[in-house]
Amino acid sequence: MQIAVPKEIKNHEYRVALTPSGARELVGRGHAVTVQAGAGEGAGFHDAAYEAAGARLEADVAKVWGEAELILKVKEPQAEEVARLAKGQTLFTYLHLAAEETLTRGLMESGATCIAYETVTDRQGGLPLLAPMSTVAGRMAVQAGAHSLEKAQGGAGVLLPGVPGVAPAKVAVIGGGVVGENAARMALGLGAEVTVLDTSIPRLETLDDRYQGRMKTVFSTADAIDEAVRECDLIVGAVLIPGAAAPKLITREMLAEMKPGSVLVDVAIDQGGCFETSRPTTHAEPTYIVDGVVHYCVANMPGAVARTSTQALTNATLPFVRALADKGWRQALADDPHFTAGLNVHDGQVTYQAVAEAFGLEYIAPDKLLG
Repeated sequence: MQIAVPKEIKNHEYRVALTPSGARELVGRGHAVTVQAGAGEGAGFHDAAYEAAGARLEADVAKVWGEAELILKVKEPQAEEVARLAKGQTLFTYLHLAAEETLTRGLMESGATCIAYETVTDRQGGLPLLAPMSTVAGRMAVQAGAHSLEKAQGGAGVLLPGVPGVAPAKVAVIGGGVVGENAARMALGLGAEVTVLDTSIPRLETLDDRYQGRMKTVFSTADAIDEAVRECDLIVGAVLIPGAAAPKLITREMLAEMKPGSVLVDVAIDQGGCFETSRPTTHAEPTYIVDGVVHYCVANMPGAVARTSTQALTNATLPFVRALADKGWRQALADDPHFTAGLNVHDGQVTYQAVAEAFGLEYIAPDKLLG
């Protein structure tokens, strides 16, 4: 199969969809891998390493896309990339379509088969291709939040762990999944006072047991979120509804109750954000202030630690890429119902229910396409 790895063009996105090691695996299975020249430079993977792995380098972006049967990316395709997609091609990347109607319709018009990393499932009900980046984003959220609390960044001038004689900052993490646990773990490790809010009692029990009560666990209700808003210096939004838009848990009116210079970090921004005042930002300008509250809403947080993120992503995606390359998308998905859950768009049809519902589009069950 002809596999292409284009260079990411989203603002300050340094990751690449495949490491040289991953390319070697695919070439060894008889597939042709074309990597756009310079695609891995931002993550520390140089062109020579891809050539040594047996991949072909191509400087012409039109050829990279035009000759491909399977296209591997990290972030959702930008407008100029959507225009390059064609019927018969398969795109495998993060899509987050429920918050992007223009992108959804663009992919439909392309006629391509689009499989989203973030909706592939596993036997335990987890999201194995979202998990590595969720881990990175969760850990980075507290790092970014701590920096944003500094006075020079518009924050209140609070040191997360405090010092002897001065209380540490209070951190609330809304959502106790992969992102939330990693954010809480980082905040706890830095010495903050940490509270995790979630609507799953079993999940709260797991966290309480795992961390031996060192972090508070609270059942998430409107009252509990109100209390966190009033008391906390840093709030991390880590709520995920797979494939669907994130719920708005903190409204504009609630900002008036927050401490001046407090910080909101919205890790759910790819899915539309879980704060009403959230809007996507970039690593070039990561924050903005609304009513005295600093908002950090970078939509590709793991891109800032591109080498770690690229390695973690390839580790997770490579078995699925091998299946697509060896069998073709139709057979690969038919053989694995958990992989089937990743199919979002095919030949102009929306095949993921939450995306169809978000924009009032017709939904076609993947099983019908797979026969």
